[in-house]
Amino acid sequence: MLGLGPMGRALARALLSAGHPVTVWNRTPGRDAEPLALGARSAGSPAEAVAGAPLVLLCVRDQPAARAVLEAAGSALRGRTVVNATSIAPDDARANAAHAGAGGFRLLNAAIASPTPTIGRPEGTVLLSGDPELLAAHRTTLRALGTVHHVGAEPGRAAAFDAALLDLFWTTAHGYLHALALARAEGISGAELAPFAQGLPRLLPPLIDGFARQADDRSHPGDRSSIVSAEAGLAHVAHTARARGLDTSVLDAALALTRRAVAAGHGPDGVSALVELLTGEPGGRAPE
Repeated sequence: MLGLGPMGRALARALLSAGHPVTVWNRTPGRDAEPLALGARSAGSPAEAVAGAPLVLLCVRDQPAARAVLEAAGSALRGRTVVNATSIAPDDARANAAHAGAGGFRLLNAAIASPTPTIGRPEGTVLLSGDPELLAAHRTTLRALGTVHHVGAEPGRAAAFDAALLDLFWTTAHGYLHALALARAEGISGAELAPFAQGLPRLLPPLIDGFARQADDRSHPGDRSSIVSAEAGLAHVAHTARARGLDTSVLDAALALTRRAVAAGHGPDGVSALVELLTGEPGGRAPE
């Protein structure tokens, strides 16, 4: 296990709990106390850590850190399988796969789509892309981390899933935090707002499935909600927030995109038609 941040420690803990022998290494000393107490072995360098290990997990801050660790491990990686659980861009995952091939080791890219408390439990979700035969060879070990999904042989697919899901998470989190700020500005406490906010996630499952289907079909009927109605709703929220001196930059960006869609003639279409505007692809009009 290369990297002992919060997620790296969770991965190591899950593997140790499942009875797997684990060697750990971290760039910053002092983070190995927990895995060592659980029976892990400490290594002084990446090369020492991977020596004799058929499976190497890498989980560090970003792509430059991941490449630096792989370079430090060097020839000790030859013949081994690396699962890179670092959050990286899809193009970086593809470049890493090419680097692995040149370096004589095999690579699976992983996206951990769950928080650290779920790692090692069935609700922990791990998305993997790369050679399916590699996954088959190590599936028993990787199952210790949670529920494993192979999302394709193309190396960048797990990272692409990761980016899309994080896009949803952080824009949703920002929306809630902005709502708390707007409520506070109007004299409403977070505790007062929260019970009503809890009702909104119950609306999401059919919305998620419906928007996905419409985006895939490139058909966006506006019979239930239209872009022009979304424009009115966003304008109302932005006006209210601006009147209380809140930062409305994200709301303004969403409103500007919605108004561009209306100006382009998509006002009667369903809100999912914004996908077409975001991607710059033609279409997105509801069938006549």
